[in-house]
Amino acid sequence: MTLTRSAIEAMAPDQSALSAASALLKPAKWPVRAQSGPLIWGECQGSGANPYRVVADTADSGSKCTCPSRKFPCKHAIALMWMYVDDAATFQPGAIPPWVEDWMGRRRKGAGGAAAATGASEPKSMALAQEDAAKALDPAAEARKQASAAKRAQDTRNAVRAGLDDLEAWLTDQLRSGLTAFVTQPGERCRRIAARLVDAKAGALAGRIDEMPSRLLALPTDERVEAAIAEFGKLVLLMRAWRATPDDPELRREVVSSETREDVLSNPDALHVAATWEVLGERVSTRRDGLVSQATWLLNLDAHAQLFALLLDFFPASAGKRSAAFVAGDRFQAELVFYPARSPLRAVIATRSDAQGEYTWPEPPADPLTAYAASKLDAPWRIETPLLLPQGRIAAEAAGRAWWKAPSGSALQLRTNRPRSHSAPTSAKPPLCGMALALA
Repeated sequence: MTLTRSAIEAMAPDQSALSAASALLKPAKWPVRAQSGPLIWGECQGSGANPYRVVADTADSGSKCTCPSRKFPCKHAIALMWMYVDDAATFQPGAIPPWVEDWMGRRRKGAGGAAAATGASEPKSMALAQEDAAKALDPAAEARKQASAAKRAQDTRNAVRAGLDDLEAWLTDQLRSGLTAFVTQPGERCRRIAARLVDAKAGALAGRIDEMPSRLLALPTDERVEAAIAEFGKLVLLMRAWRATPDDPELRREVVSSETREDVLSNPDALHVAATWEVLGERVSTRRDGLVSQATWLLNLDAHAQLFALLLDFFPASAGKRSAAFVAGDRFQAELVFYPARSPLRAVIATRSDAQGEYTWPEPPADPLTAYAASKLDAPWRIETPLLLPQGRIAAEAAGRAWWKAPSGSALQLRTNRPRSHSAPTSAKPPLCGMALALA
């Protein structure tokens, strides 16, 4: 297995681990970084007197850290591997220290522990194999394992619930003191409650609140109070939904953390859609937590109920600019696996190949507001909703904001994405018809 940025991001236990790791990508925090063969190790200075010792095997991505984190890999291991992939030359060749030898010996790999780093090979003994088999069949050990997992899950729920109580009190304080004062300095206020939510293990919700100021400050001054009310209302709906069903995968993704790619691909209940997809566009933005968000929107060109898909990727800003994996207007055949949700949207690519033949865009609904309303009923806390607009024109204000007006007279504020000329539908439609993101 080749260690790459994407492989490291895929093995991260959740988004908050990636965010925390990105803050550790500073050489000053690592007085020791060394390597020997496929092994890399280092010492990361934390808040305590003694640095954390971190080791990773680049051959199979195994890792170990002396920090107390229950996440695997922890933020220190992720940061160590990230730095190695970015610049392996900064890792000095050295003799394997005893604590790394001890870790390799405990792994009981087929390569025989630390001997793997020197090229030696020794099969696992029959006694160890029998011991592992006995552990696997031990019902008491399995029961203890399940009980421990259940306790950790309950501890997380309790911590998140306490964090949501603090968030509810914070929202009340903002309303009591006046939203006009809030929108003049949203950054500092949001940062404080976001930090509290991180401590409460609600990392995904913390990231959403930490990004709220950038969404508000991008609007004209006279619209920020109304937008803040909408943001607060969505937070209240999300909190109430999570409290009612904290184990719901979609709500856990919005509040706590997202599943890994492997979890989605192995989920038997996940929606699989094999179709021809067109790349509608990409949005890359740097977040306040030091990560870069890369969102790619896809349109299903085959007649299918699952019309849109969102590919979402994150990487540290310190890694520099990455080349785009997709180009607007490109088409390809792929099987997408969607994250479980009431209205599935985010997905990962399971298989991909070149598109065959000619395709046109699906026929848009006569009134897209019906589909939009259904989506909002399913997930009223969603910030953006993709729409396929029918014939008509989009009105642009002098400030550059775009609006689409339905025949009924209702209007939606949009973030438009015009299709490229070669990828537009072949049927006669006005040039401004196409995909848009509803922000309301």
